Amino acid sequence: MKIKQDGQRMSISHIPELSAVNSTSFRDEVQAAIPPSMNTLDIDLSQTLFVDSSGLGALFSLYKNTGSGNGVKLRLLNPAPQVQQLLELTQMHQFFEITRD
Repeated sequence: MKIKQDGQRMSISHIPELSAVNSTSFRDEVQAAIPPSMNTLDIDLSQTLFVDSSGLGALFSLYKNTGSGNGVKLRLLNPAPQVQQLLELTQMHQFFEITRD
């Protein structure tokens, strides 16, 4: 996983999977890296081929702790088709701004 800070925007990329194996460390590392002045958190899911319920939980936790009520825009970028399908089946797509380049 790569974390990049650019002014008030933070980008997370190179995430091969979000599962029970790594979701807790993913969530904790991202939350620890968030600066107080951030207004946008971009999570690039283009390389993420697998997400399970723990991975969805980690994304939702970040949404609750940063986006919901804290004024931070949380965007999911370029989710692979299977990840997009999972977000839609679980109705999680309603919580995030999902964009494609």
